[in-house]
Amino acid sequence: MDYQRVARSGQVPDGVVRRFFVGEVELAVARWGGRVYAMSNYCTHLECLLSSGHATEDGLRCSCHGSVFDYDTGDPIQPPATRPIRTYPAKEENGEILVLLPPDATNDRPRARPTHR
Repeated sequence: MDYQRVARSGQVPDGVVRRFFVGEVELAVARWGGRVYAMSNYCTHLECLLSSGHATEDGLRCSCHGSVFDYDTGDPIQPPATRPIRTYPAKEENGEILVLLPPDATNDRPRARPTHR
């Protein structure tokens, strides 16, 4: 497995979360404290888009119901979500954000589009 380019570093300023695709894999990429994080883009509570949420000191906050997920582990640290999201190793090199995706990463995408917002 090799790291894959996701975006230019400047596309994700500190305190921001954005949506990106690497092939079929949809990611939420956030930056907090100068470090980049990559994770599944769907909240495990009701499958809201995490890229519509907020990067916070505590973790990535879902905009729908306020669940917060740890950047490194994906564990929910504030309800209502009780299941973790998937996280991926991310790094920056030469002004680009790179993510390491395992072969089964495409399974993170929900089967149907969320109906609750």
